[in-house]
Amino acid sequence: MTADVTADTLQAALAEYFAPWVQALGLQVEAFDTESVTLRLPQNEQLSRVGGMLCGQAMMAAADTAMVLALINHFGEFRPCTTVQLNSSFLKPLSGQDSLVQARVVRAGKALAFGEIDLRGASDGKSVSRASTTYALL
Repeated sequence: MTADVTADTLQAALAEYFAPWVQALGLQVEAFDTESVTLRLPQNEQLSRVGGMLCGQAMMAAADTAMVLALINHFGEFRPCTTVQLNSSFLKPLSGQDSLVQARVVRAGKALAFGEIDLRGASDGKSVSRASTTYALL
């Protein structure tokens, strides 16, 4: 992480680099440090399925987005990249609370970057989904 990266820099990246439907998720930068970036995915009826459970598609989109911000944090600036692989495991349903999406860069080389993401309930802290990612750095 460089001194140039701030929570405002990361929040602004959401509007600058992501499609409108991703922006519609309402993601907010919750925290970041040298190791990770954490976003808040607000509970939203439009992202829920029967029973008010957060849908897996929204979790995967939030995980992918959080990892791009983690890469910005890691490199100190945006670097064009594309998702090569995103593997998600859904551990339990999430309903009635926001989700915290914590992304961590495991390794970033010249051509590829690898990351891990944990999604957990913002109120209870229980993990609901884990993902691993691979990105091609362009």
